[in-house]
Amino acid sequence: MRIGVPVETAEGERRVALVPDSVARLVKAGHQVSVQRGAGAGSFHSDESYSSAGASLVDGSAIFDDVDLLTKVRPPSDDEASKLKAGTGIVALLQPAVNAELFSKFTASKVTAFAMELVPRITRAQSMDALSSQATIAGYKAVLLGAAELPKLLPMLTTAAGTLAPSKVFVIGAGVAGLQAIATARRLGASVSGFDIRAAAGEQVKSLGATFLSSEVVSQAAEDKGGYAKAQAEDERQRTLATIHQHIVSQDIVITTAQIPNRPAPKLITEEMVAAMKPGSVIVDIAADTGGNTTLTKPGETVRLNGVAILAPLNLAATEPVHASQMFSKNIETFINHISKDGALKVDLADEITKAMTITHNGELLRK
Repeated sequence: MRIGVPVETAEGERRVALVPDSVARLVKAGHQVSVQRGAGAGSFHSDESYSSAGASLVDGSAIFDDVDLLTKVRPPSDDEASKLKAGTGIVALLQPAVNAELFSKFTASKVTAFAMELVPRITRAQSMDALSSQATIAGYKAVLLGAAELPKLLPMLTTAAGTLAPSKVFVIGAGVAGLQAIATARRLGASVSGFDIRAAAGEQVKSLGATFLSSEVVSQAAEDKGGYAKAQAEDERQRTLATIHQHIVSQDIVITTAQIPNRPAPKLITEEMVAAMKPGSVIVDIAADTGGNTTLTKPGETVRLNGVAILAPLNLAATEPVHASQMFSKNIETFINHISKDGALKVDLADEITKAMTITHNGELLRK
């Protein structure tokens, strides 16, 4: 299979779809890999390292010529999409919920599009799960951002000048990002609590040494078959908000990670709650990419109200491009191995993984 790795063109994007180690393994497996010069610069992978791994280096738009599969981190720009030839495949984080126009173009040009967001949550697809790998980065970085903004130290310290009490960190949402945030805050010495409407999350939170905030809205029914939280009915949502409100007023850092697949992030923190928090407290809303978990969130900005800072960072994974690229590359590499047969791209829509991830193929839109 002829595989292409272009430079990422989205603003602020520093990751690369395939790192040299993955390229070397793919080349050893018999694939041909072309890398656009400079593709790995943002994640500190030189052109020379790709060449040493067996890749061919190409200039500019030549990366779109004669490839069977284009690998990207972010969706292609209009210009990039127009360069893809009929029969070409593309695999990336394609943001299916907001890119209907892009998929219309793929259908018209008979491009096969695979969305990394749609990897099914089954055991044999775990090593392809890009959402989880990148959420790991986001959860870790959110704690560091909160700690840097907080006008206090996180751990308890006993000094000659007295004892400093540990800061309190509250994590809303106990998925991959939330659990990583809990683990990171614990490693930094904070007193940590977590909340999720999914009953299974309680044991996971406790296993990391944090306190699980119990509520009557926590139930087995709050989790879908993929393991994600379901959207709540209005009465359930109000009870959730009341539980959060009661707890949030005593916290120093609040990290919100709650998201629902293919829907805007639920609003779990209101202006009234923020107004009740202590001056100097910090909220880090890492659901900002899908609208945010607070009613005050402004994606990409920091809002301040009554001494409380609400941080809404975007694309956190790209801020740690070395490890983010390493993990994303492994996800892509595993997927390539899955869809290649006898060295060629094989789109088997009878396969559970391939079917779930394929959005367009042979001029048809397979998912809406």
